[in-house]
Amino acid sequence: MDKTLDQFAIAAALQEIATLLELKGGTDRFKARAYQTGARVIAGLTEDVGTLIEQEQLTSRRGIGNALASQIKQLYLTGSSSVLDRLRQEFPPGVIELSGVPGLSISKIKALHEALGITSAEELQAAAEAGQIRQINGFGARTEAKLLESLLTRGKREQARLHIHHAQRVATQVVNYLQAAGALVHISFAGSLRRWAETVGTIRLVAAAKSPKVVLEHFLRFPLIVQTEDCNETNCTVVLAEGARVALTVVKIKDYARTVWRETGAEAHLERLEQLATRKKPKLDLRNPKALANGPTADVENYEQRLYRRLGMQYIPPELREDSGEIEAALQGKLPEDLITTEDIQGMVHCHTTYSDGKHSVAEMAQAAEAMGMKYLTITDHSPTAFYAGGVTLDRLKRQWDEIDEVQEKVKVKLLKGTESDIVADGSLDYPDQILEQFDVIVASIHSRYKMDAEKMTRRLVTAMRQPVFKIWGHALGRLIQRRPPSECDVEQVLDVIAQSQAAIEINGDPFRLDMEPRWIREARKRKIKFVISVDAHSTGALNNVKFGVGIARRGWVRKSEVLNTLSTKAFTNAVRPGRRKTN
Repeated sequence: MDKTLDQFAIAAALQEIATLLELKGGTDRFKARAYQTGARVIAGLTEDVGTLIEQEQLTSRRGIGNALASQIKQLYLTGSSSVLDRLRQEFPPGVIELSGVPGLSISKIKALHEALGITSAEELQAAAEAGQIRQINGFGARTEAKLLESLLTRGKREQARLHIHHAQRVATQVVNYLQAAGALVHISFAGSLRRWAETVGTIRLVAAAKSPKVVLEHFLRFPLIVQTEDCNETNCTVVLAEGARVALTVVKIKDYARTVWRETGAEAHLERLEQLATRKKPKLDLRNPKALANGPTADVENYEQRLYRRLGMQYIPPELREDSGEIEAALQGKLPEDLITTEDIQGMVHCHTTYSDGKHSVAEMAQAAEAMGMKYLTITDHSPTAFYAGGVTLDRLKRQWDEIDEVQEKVKVKLLKGTESDIVADGSLDYPDQILEQFDVIVASIHSRYKMDAEKMTRRLVTAMRQPVFKIWGHALGRLIQRRPPSECDVEQVLDVIAQSQAAIEINGDPFRLDMEPRWIREARKRKIKFVISVDAHSTGALNNVKFGVGIARRGWVRKSEVLNTLSTKAFTNAVRPGRRKTN
């Protein structure tokens, strides 16, 4: 096959189709979603798109049906798409860029094109500054002034923050594209993405190259770019079709490690370090690439280790650089040096199957966990109160346990029989006590009545945590990032009770939850409460949520020894077995 378009150019074309269908509105919006999905899938491919087309394997990728596969093949072979060509004929040139300007409807964009041939925001701004817009029927001086104001502030408006998994996916696509640039030597995530923040405003990348100009020029040819906000000799900031803002900084190799450290932030952390550096004798200039005795290096971690050591403190990992007490702790030598890592995790906790609202069977979840090298897997489907999620009733519970026993004979990974038991309004746990005691593990969570007042919610949680069975407090405060705030309660009172009860706290790895927040994780650590890093997996793919759980745990300063599912199978089973015990 003679390849005409690469995967990113194909993805850009699919995204353009999706955007034009969105602009058409009506039922076409449903088609738009299919093309958006196709664009994400193609841009994220690790295999060669041509090979998939040759082997007719496109439709094996989730989200790509026959119609979409046909357009992808057409784009690959001919460089064009019949669907895209037809849509482009329906709209004036530049409609996608111009539709992002507040106050411009499709009809007005058509009028601008017909009257002045305007096809871009740059041309629109020039026409507005020349006073030409007011002369077009339906516009006028006031409309012209508003358009000019919007254009002048364009790029300065606050971008929506991306969930970390979305930001990682986009960043990886950009990195894969940049690695095709021959001049690239090193590249790294920076900013809040490197710090594993829950959401990311700007995806920051830092690259090292013999010729930064060549890499930046290659970056600006990335097909998914819809807007360039700023560009100079070492840095370009762009907006992609999905709405993600990406800032790429490219420097010479000698400046790479220092630039990654500085671009990682957070700004408050850097400011505190600079204050410390100015008080050193002799004064240490952190902006000077020659500030460290051994000179510049492309080894980021080595550079950062030496930098913090020169400041008289422990090394501070990226996840902790928020100016939330880490500098004081590092100066005193009290910063944890054995933070949890993904490699430390021995078992997957909080997993759903088709017995409740999971997408895959017990066997499929077990095989996926085993393939990841896990020693154990907890099957924790919903309890009966969560009827909307297919909560497992008592009669179905026995069938599930029988199936778990059958699957156990076929896999090496240890399968633990558990539940995600609802904490009902009065603080009771779903299922009778005699059933709860027979589980291997209980995750106790709230799934309803999140808006109780703080006093009632506190009482509900305190009652649940005092239940005389060991339980793991699941997605503790019920937040859904950017969608639902944490429940109101006296968190410290609940933590005090947990510290004296048979309980641990889940650090939920679902990237939409990442619950508890780092500040509360640190408060729990002060009380010597144990944690479980969970995946809250409703599919085999969601087992990969473990990395997000580890990321948020590290932001909370959690050590390996504080996480129960770093233990061996036997030790973990003994630690979490419910049983009926006396509370302390």
